[in-house]
Amino acid sequence: MTIEGPPAGNSPHRLSMDESVGELVSQLTTDLGQLTRQELALAKAELQTEAKKAGKGAGMLGGAAVAGWLAALFLSLTVMWALDEAMDLIWAALIVAAIWAIVAAVLAMTGRNELQEVNPKPDQTVESLKEDAKWLKTRKS
Repeated sequence: MTIEGPPAGNSPHRLSMDESVGELVSQLTTDLGQLTRQELALAKAELQTEAKKAGKGAGMLGGAAVAGWLAALFLSLTVMWALDEAMDLIWAALIVAAIWAIVAAVLAMTGRNELQEVNPKPDQTVESLKEDAKWLKTRKS
C-alpha cells in the first residue's frame, strides 16, 4: 500500500508500510512545513494585490479632498470678489470653482468604487487551506 503526498504534488515522498514511525513523523513534518510556507506565500500575494487596490482608492480619495479644498477656496474668492464689484472676474472664478467641484465629485466617486472592490479576505488561501485539511483527514484514515 502506498500513500501519495499532498494534492499540490510538490512532495516527492512515498510512504510504505515498512517505514518506521520516526521516518513517517519526519516526512509528515517536512511536508507540513513545506505546505505552510506555500500557504503563507499565497496569502502574502493575495494581500499585496488587495493592498494595491486599497492604495489606489485611498489616493483617489486624497485627490478628491484636494479638489474639494480648491473648490471651497475658489468659491470663497468668488464671494469675496462678488462683494467688490468686478463682474467679469466673478464669472471666471465661478467657472474655475465649478470645474474643481466636478473634479472632486468624479475623484470621490471613483475612489469610493475602488475601495468597495477591495476584498481583505484571501479567498484562494482559504480554499487551499480547506483542501489541505481534507487531504490531511484522508491521509489519517
